Amino acid sequence: MSKWISRLLAIMIGGGLIYLVGSKVYELKQDSATPKTAKKKGGRTVSVDMARAEIGQVRETLVLTGALKPKEMVDVTAKATGRLEKTHFRIGDTVKQGDLVAELEDSELEQRVRRAEAAIAVNSASVAQREAELSNVKANLERASQLFDEGLMAPQEYEQQKTSLAMVEAQVQLAEAQKQQSEAELRELNIQLAQTKIYAPMDGVVAVRYLDEGAVVSPSQPIVRIVSLSTMVSQGNVPERNVGKLRVGNVAEVRVDAMPDQVFHGRVSRISPVLDAATRSALIEIDIANPQRTLKAEMFARINLDLGTMREATLIPRDGLVYRGQQPGVYVIEQENVPVFRPIETGMTRENHVEVLANLAPGTEIVGRGATMLRDGDKIAIAGAGRGASKKEDANSEPVKKAEKKAAS
Repeated sequence: MSKWISRLLAIMIGGGLIYLVGSKVYELKQDSATPKTAKKKGGRTVSVDMARAEIGQVRETLVLTGALKPKEMVDVTAKATGRLEKTHFRIGDTVKQGDLVAELEDSELEQRVRRAEAAIAVNSASVAQREAELSNVKANLERASQLFDEGLMAPQEYEQQKTSLAMVEAQVQLAEAQKQQSEAELRELNIQLAQTKIYAPMDGVVAVRYLDEGAVVSPSQPIVRIVSLSTMVSQGNVPERNVGKLRVGNVAEVRVDAMPDQVFHGRVSRISPVLDAATRSALIEIDIANPQRTLKAEMFARINLDLGTMREATLIPRDGLVYRGQQPGVYVIEQENVPVFRPIETGMTRENHVEVLANLAPGTEIVGRGATMLRDGDKIAIAGAGRGASKKEDANSEPVKKAEKKAAS
């Protein structure tokens, strides 16, 4: 009898366990089969603030892209042909105007200079000798003149004395001309010798070194490139419809990918008077101050150019802007306390406001602060004293206008 009771108890316990396991599996299957819309019925309630899309004044801007270039850049070349004997700067070194950059081999020129100096010394001695002879001939001519006046010298002999004077004077002039020629040759050699020293034509940084020591240099071959990074330049093409709004001096904000959080400031320095016939755009140049030399040549720049004019635009608080992937949008209230995502097209961003270009009419009520926390199916609770208070606060256009005036200034 006891065996039957034990078997019965075992069967009952096993059946109970099977029932519990089966119930759990059934619940899990039911949960997985429940539609998402059914789950959303019990969605969260998120506390948010309300705002409105308002009309405000914004400055017209134009976005350009381009590479940065040094405002001043020069390839340093030699004026003479020779072998590069020594360079004093390498890439990245800072140079000042007048610094000695490189030297060419000059031993042969120095020897020629010494030879020219010796020739000048010889010519100087020759001039001195001829001048002494001239002085002697003049003295002889004076005596001959006295003798001729007294009738003690024949006219033929007197004429020979005068001819001797003319010959010596000519020899003196020849010696002086030879000396001047030697001095001119020396000056030319000194110029050539000075050209073996290459100096920096401006302040800057060595960007490229083209030749190493020992290479043969010609006047058409650069040795180093010096760039000035204190001011950078970027060029851009402005469409024809915006050219009339441009002025030299218009300000621009410049950003580069290497320093995304840093803003650089520039100004329009040149506007081409001729439009490109193919693109109907004008080429402009923007000077960008770079006192710390953080910007480098050939960096890719994004330029936000202020056209200096104002226009009306639909604005929303930045807190109300949300993204689904790459699609910007806002949450609007189409049913009581149920926000619905609406895609929009955005324009400029100014401080705490974003320009809306399409799909949102001015005056539309949207979710402001807290919008980024919402998901489909959530409900909202208006923070503060209720929706009325939030509307009154967010619908006031004065903060928007003040913000835009501040941005415009």
